[in-house]
Amino acid sequence: MKNMLFSGLVLATAVASAQSVMTPELLWKLGRVGLDDAAPSGWVAYGVTRYDLEANKGNRDLFLVHAATGETRSLAAEPGSEVSAVFVKGGTRVAYVHQGKLKSRALDGSDVRVHLDVPGGASDVKLRELANGQWVVAFVTREQLDQTPAERHPETPKANYAVFDDLMYRHWDTWTDYHYNHVAYALVYPDAPNPATEYTDILKGVRGHAPLPPFGGAESFDLSPDGKFIVYAAKLATGKEFALHTNSKLYRYDVATATTTELPGLSGYDGNPRISPDGRTLAFTAMPTDGYESDVNQLHLLDLTTPGAQPKRIDAAGEYVNDLKWVGATSLVLNVTQEAFNQLLRIETKGAQPTVTPLTSGDYDFGAFDYAGKLLVAERMDQNQANELYTLGAKGAAALTHVNDADYAKIARGRVEKRWIPTSDGKKMLTWVMYPPNFDPAKKYPALLYCQGGPQSTVSAFYSFRWNFQVMAAQGYIVVAPNRRGVPGFGRAWNEQISTDWGGQAMKDYLAAIDAVAAEPYVDAQRLGAVGASYGGYSVYQLAGIHEGRFKALVSHCGLFNMESWYGTTEELFFANHDLGGAYWDRPQPKSYGEYNPRNHVSKWTAPLLVIHGGNDFRVPLNQGMEAYQAAQLRGIPSRFLYFPEEGHWVMSPQNALVWQHEFFNWLNQWLKP
Repeated sequence: MKNMLFSGLVLATAVASAQSVMTPELLWKLGRVGLDDAAPSGWVAYGVTRYDLEANKGNRDLFLVHAATGETRSLAAEPGSEVSAVFVKGGTRVAYVHQGKLKSRALDGSDVRVHLDVPGGASDVKLRELANGQWVVAFVTREQLDQTPAERHPETPKANYAVFDDLMYRHWDTWTDYHYNHVAYALVYPDAPNPATEYTDILKGVRGHAPLPPFGGAESFDLSPDGKFIVYAAKLATGKEFALHTNSKLYRYDVATATTTELPGLSGYDGNPRISPDGRTLAFTAMPTDGYESDVNQLHLLDLTTPGAQPKRIDAAGEYVNDLKWVGATSLVLNVTQEAFNQLLRIETKGAQPTVTPLTSGDYDFGAFDYAGKLLVAERMDQNQANELYTLGAKGAAALTHVNDADYAKIARGRVEKRWIPTSDGKKMLTWVMYPPNFDPAKKYPALLYCQGGPQSTVSAFYSFRWNFQVMAAQGYIVVAPNRRGVPGFGRAWNEQISTDWGGQAMKDYLAAIDAVAAEPYVDAQRLGAVGASYGGYSVYQLAGIHEGRFKALVSHCGLFNMESWYGTTEELFFANHDLGGAYWDRPQPKSYGEYNPRNHVSKWTAPLLVIHGGNDFRVPLNQGMEAYQAAQLRGIPSRFLYFPEEGHWVMSPQNALVWQHEFFNWLNQWLKP
C-alpha cells in the first residue's frame, strides 16, 4: 500500500513539474531555511531542511553565507540533522548538535571534533567561551521522576496499562513518559582529545519543567557572558496546578554555589530571558494575567546587581514581543507583532525614556535575526515566498540566500491584496485577499474563507507548509483571510474581545469579510467555501449552523464541536477556563456551552462537510471530529471523515501531509467546481 501511495505521489510530482503554478508536491520540495547564528566576521550559519517523500522524513543540513559578499558554503551534511549552530573559537569554527552530541567544524567543513557526549543526549544547546578557553555549555536534558508501569508491577512485564492520580497525564500529542524537561550544564575543554561526558542537572529531583513542554527550547534559558550563572524559565507546578495555571517563573542558578534564586516577575508566563553583555541586566517577556496564555507579552528589564530590584516594563516596545536580543549593554533588537506583520525594531534603554528605531517595514513577516558584523541579517517570508535570509540596511532588504529561487522562477504567483473591510459594529478589519495566478477579472472564481486558529493568532504574512494560501490560490480559488476579532497586533481591545465570545463578533467578522469579497463581479457567490483548523475548525462548525446558505463546502481540521465534551477531555484547562468563561457546570452557565456551542446548531446544517482529525490530538481530542462527522452523517449532510491515527494537532509526516492536501482540494473541487 505504501509503495502504491508513493508511486502515485511520484507521478503527481512529474505532472506538477510541467505545471506553471504552485502545487502541494512542489511545496514539499522547497527547502526550509532557518537562521542559527552570525559572527563579527560577517559569516552566517543557517540550516536548510528538505524532505524525502519516499523515506517520509526530513533532514537538516548546515550552510554558511557571508553577509557582505554572498559567498555560500556547505558546512555539514551528515546523516541526521544538524541543529543549534553557533560560532566559536573567534569565529573560526562552528559548533552544532548532531544526534545529541556537541560537535564543531572549521569553516571549510573539515576537522570534525566531538566535544560533548552525555547520556540521553543534549538538545537546545547554548554555550559561552571563557577567557581560559573553556566552554560552559547549557542544554536541555530529561529526568525520570515518576514511577513507570513496569516499575509499578514488575511481575506483569507484558501488561499494557497506565495509572493516573492527577491531571496532565497527556499534553498536546504525547502521553506522559514520566520524565521532566530540565536545564543542565557541562564544562567542556574544546581542545581535549575526548568529549566531556559528565554534566550537572540544575533541577535534579524537581518535578517541574524547564523549558515548558511541548514548545519550549533554547529561548527559555540564557548563560551569563562570564558563564557564572544561568537564568531559566520554569513551571514547577504539576498535575491540576499545571493544568489550571500559566504562572511560569524565572530562576537564577549560580554555578559556583549551586544555589537557585527565584527572580521577581509577573503572574502569567515569564520567558525569553536574555542577559545583557555586561551581565548586569536581564531582559525578558512577561504576561500579567495567570491563566491567560494569549495575554499581552511585554518587554521587562530587571537590574541583576541590586538586591530587591523589581522588573521595569518598557512600554515603548509594544504589547506583543516575540523575540529579543541584546546588541549592546543598553540596546536590544526585538521582533514584535504590529498589525498583521512581525517586524524588527531596535530599542535603546539608556536614559529616562527608551527610544525606538524601526528596522523593517513592508508586507512581510520577519523571523530570527542577528548581526553579522555591522549587517543585520534576518529571516523573511510572505504569502508567496517561504523563508529566506535577508540583510537589512538603510537601502532596505537584500536577499542573502536563494534556496528556493529556481523553483519559484518556474511558477506564476498570484497577487496579494490588503483590504480594510468594514465590520458589523463600525470598525475596520484588515483582510488578506489572494488571487489565482494569471487572474482574469472578466472571469468568475470560487472563493474560500480562511478561518484562523488560536483564536489569538494573527493572520500575518506567513508562509505555511500546509495551510498555504499560495497553493489554494494556485488551484483557482480566491482566498479571503480576515484578521477577525481576537488576533493580536491591532490593540489589546481587539485581541481580548473574543474571550468568552467565540461564537459572537468573530463570526460576524468572518461573514463581513466573505460578503465584501463575494460582492465583487469576479467572485461566484454561489461557490463559496469555509476552511480552518483548531479554533478555525470550531469556526467552520459554528458557521455551518448560522451561515444562511452562503457556503457550499466546508472543511474543519481538528475543530472543537461540542464544548462540553471538549472541556472534559482537553488538557491545558487554563485556556478553556479563560476563553470559554469557566466549566460547563458553572451557574450561570457560560454562553460558550449554549449559543456558542456548534453542536447546538446541527439542525440547521446544509453544506457538505469534510472533517479531518488526528488520533494523537489531545488539545482537541479525536471525539470532537467523530461527533461532528456522525452528526452530519445522521442528518444526511454529504460528509467525509479523514483520519490520521498517528498525527496530533498538526500533520507532520510528509506523505500524510500530501494526502491531506489532495483530500482537501478533492473535497473543495467536488462541491465548488462542479
